[in-house]
Amino acid sequence: MQPIKQGKVKDVYEINENELLFLFSDRISVFDKVIPSTIPYKGETLARTGAYWFDIAKQLGFPTHYIKLDAPNKMRVRRVNVIRDYNLLTPKSVNYLIPLECITRYYIYGSLWDRVREEKVKPEELGFPHGHEIKLGEELPQPFFEVTTKLEAVDRKLTTEEALRISGVAKQEFARMREIALDVDKEINSRVKQRGLIHVDGKKEFAFDEKRNLMIVDTFGTADEDRFWDAKELEKGRFVERSKEFVRQYYRKTGYHDALLKARETDKEEPPIPPLPEDMIQEVSNLYIQLFEDITGQSFR
Repeated sequence: MQPIKQGKVKDVYEINENELLFLFSDRISVFDKVIPSTIPYKGETLARTGAYWFDIAKQLGFPTHYIKLDAPNKMRVRRVNVIRDYNLLTPKSVNYLIPLECITRYYIYGSLWDRVREEKVKPEELGFPHGHEIKLGEELPQPFFEVTTKLEAVDRKLTTEEALRISGVAKQEFARMREIALDVDKEINSRVKQRGLIHVDGKKEFAFDEKRNLMIVDTFGTADEDRFWDAKELEKGRFVERSKEFVRQYYRKTGYHDALLKARETDKEEPPIPPLPEDMIQEVSNLYIQLFEDITGQSFR
């Protein structure tokens, strides 16, 4: 197989002109930075969890690029073109990766909480009454849908107008992307709730096939793309992370995240991200394995 790309956590290989192979590594990244530590079995849990949700999406009637697992950490998918020049994308373009990440949020947490505290997002934008005092971890009265860039070095938030302009996506197609993301999440929310999990938020990516039909691509519903909490702990008022957010919070507590944001805001050199402590590496590995088992109902071994 011909190697095409080494991403932050996936390596991509060409099988033939119509198919690619995703090799899910044990690398881990946060804040668009690859951590100089590997997490045992992480790649396998992502590939197998991703395959589980692709099978669910197929049952629901949503087209995807998923073909099959070639190995526990290797996924075969349909190939689409990756076009980095936005000017080449038009409403007539076909068979390409839409350069957007679609994010659906159901609770006030993470970067959304940061924006609420900084008053960059108003309560009414999230479906709350005007003047509502938003609390950390509060459930949103309605899903909050937003998009960011996909193919840029650092993801940035986009308005709907800019998203349409850079992606070659028409308004009705954009609306359909949102509808699919929410419909798939309804299934995710329902299934994981039965397994003691709360689905806090998640990311979806899309592509057009050769007839310009939308299909779900990459992976979704995994510990990397989505955020999950322990449902029983939430009843006690505690936000116990069951996804990669656990690692993000570690780097927030150490002060690294603040230092990184400051460097980005002032156009200074970004500080290198430190490796994870050895005990943390094992804890994160166990987290990924346990989440796979809880989501799928399958035994990891």
